[in-house]
Amino acid sequence: MTGCLSVGAAVLHLALGSFTLQWTHSVEHVAWQEDWRVDGDVLTLESSRLKGSGAGMELAPDAVLKDGWWVSAYHLQVPALMLAASGATGAGWTLCADGQCRVIGADRAAPIMVAPCKTEAVKRTEPVPD
Repeated sequence: MTGCLSVGAAVLHLALGSFTLQWTHSVEHVAWQEDWRVDGDVLTLESSRLKGSGAGMELAPDAVLKDGWWVSAYHLQVPALMLAASGATGAGWTLCADGQCRVIGADRAAPIMVAPCKTEAVKRTEPVPD
């Protein structure tokens, strides 16, 4: 299943239609990972992993502790994610897809939106056939 993801001004074509976001929580300073899938015009959270709980880190109702991570398969659908760096961690988010990872949203002055591509964006970024 393929997908298209708009990350700020960039367009990523996802061979598998999914991606992982990883970051360090700005208050509790623990690792957080979420697996997302592009489903048409929405993003679906497939699973999450947290190294702990605390301020602003409520565990999903189905969370279980596995190898030091709170793991949940709680599903959530949203039209987009707005990532705004707090400056407390300085690292932003790491977005991994199709075996490649890149840091996004590390600039405090510039929140970044992650959303499924609009149909027009997909048409503009596909190569023109010969």
